[in-house]
Amino acid sequence: MFCPKCGSILVLKDDGKKKKIGCKNCGYSPRVKTNLILKEKVKVKKEDNIDVVSKKVETLPKMTANCKKCGHNKAYYWTLQTRATDEGETSFFECVKCGHRWRSYD
Repeated sequence: MFCPKCGSILVLKDDGKKKKIGCKNCGYSPRVKTNLILKEKVKVKKEDNIDVVSKKVETLPKMTANCKKCGHNKAYYWTLQTRATDEGETSFFECVKCGHRWRSYD
C-alpha cells in the first residue's frame, strides 16, 4: 500500500497498544480499520547453503613454536605489555593442535 499524500510505502508502526500502518515520510495514517497479514517467504537455493566446517575462526598469526604438552611445532601467538614500559612485552602462545597455552617473557 502507498501513501495517498506523498506516494511513499506505508509501513507498520508500533504505538504501544496496537500496530498500525502509516507513512514514515509525512505521518499519514488511514482511519479505516483493516486486517493486514504480512508474510515473507525466503527461498534458499541448495548452492546458497553455507556449510560450517569449523566454528573456530583463525584470526591470530602462526609461528614455529614447540608445544610442551603434545610436541606440535606450530602455535598462534600474540603479545601484551604486562610489566613496566621499560621492560619487554610478554609473548603468549596457543598450540594449533591441542590448544595448550603458555607464555614467554623473552
